[in-house]
Amino acid sequence: MSNFVDYVKIHCKSGHGGGGSAHLRREKYIPKGGPDGGDGGRGGHVIMRGNAHEWTLLPLRYTRHVKAERGQNGAKNQLTGAFGEDVYINVPIGTIAKNEEGEVVGEILEDGQEIILMEGGKGGKGNEFFKSSTNQTPRFAQPGMDGQEGYIIFELKILADVGLVGFPNAGKSTLLASVSAAKPKIANYAFTTLTPNLGIVDYRNYKSFVMADIPGIIEGAAEGKGLGHRFLRHIERNSILLFLIPADSEHHFQEFKILENELKEYNPELLDKDFIISVSKADLLDDELKKEIAAEFPENKKPLFFSGVTGEGLMELKDAIWKQLHG
Repeated sequence: MSNFVDYVKIHCKSGHGGGGSAHLRREKYIPKGGPDGGDGGRGGHVIMRGNAHEWTLLPLRYTRHVKAERGQNGAKNQLTGAFGEDVYINVPIGTIAKNEEGEVVGEILEDGQEIILMEGGKGGKGNEFFKSSTNQTPRFAQPGMDGQEGYIIFELKILADVGLVGFPNAGKSTLLASVSAAKPKIANYAFTTLTPNLGIVDYRNYKSFVMADIPGIIEGAAEGKGLGHRFLRHIERNSILLFLIPADSEHHFQEFKILENELKEYNPELLDKDFIISVSKADLLDDELKKEIAAEFPENKKPLFFSGVTGEGLMELKDAIWKQLHG
């Protein structure tokens, strides 16, 4: 589930509507056959459909164009042409579709939900439709209408139970790798994680929860500095937040306040979420240093200590997360 693709742009075109039929009734023993043409079928729609089994937009990464089928023309005996076949774009729950102007076309909130992105063109009316008292035998029919065409931008805000929040090199990728099967790239440089990673964390008695490694925040991200809003928006979709402060930070509580302020500047409602504060890389600390760091924090915001390298404190951390999720 690594290498999360959160942005895809696809050119979409719905089907052209089928033309109406101008057929005239021509049957033996009926000398004055009237209009007999049916309507054209509508063109196929382009439809976005929610799929709970999809976690990322990765399957769509190399999809450049999507085109729905044309509606069939009307036929004699006033037969309506068949509708063009719809095209479905399967996306994860939480996907938002926008047009080229940035306007939201729709958002997928549940499995199986369908939203029409591009409506197929209407089928033209057959000559039977135009029959009147003054025109008993119309010899014309309406052509089908064009389908819609344009670019659709798909964006996915991560849906996860717990989102990891911290500065670059806080140990988020190391934690995710140590508690799940996710294999995020880990290196010692700023913005180690350029795309979010998801991992399923095994818990007691075969239970599990989903953890998301959000790319590192820098101070000023709320104003768009660095990678800015692109990553802050992922945090909106996490049930709880896990703040990671590295053990080798110079000012642990101050670093937490900076992270908290970035979230507040971006969206104050994020601070209403439940959160856990933790200190990563605890293998660098002895008991005395842990007490000193804990003393920096208020009584109601004491951090949990863990090490993704040695495994120290990981079960206690998972217990705290589970309690927050289901307590």
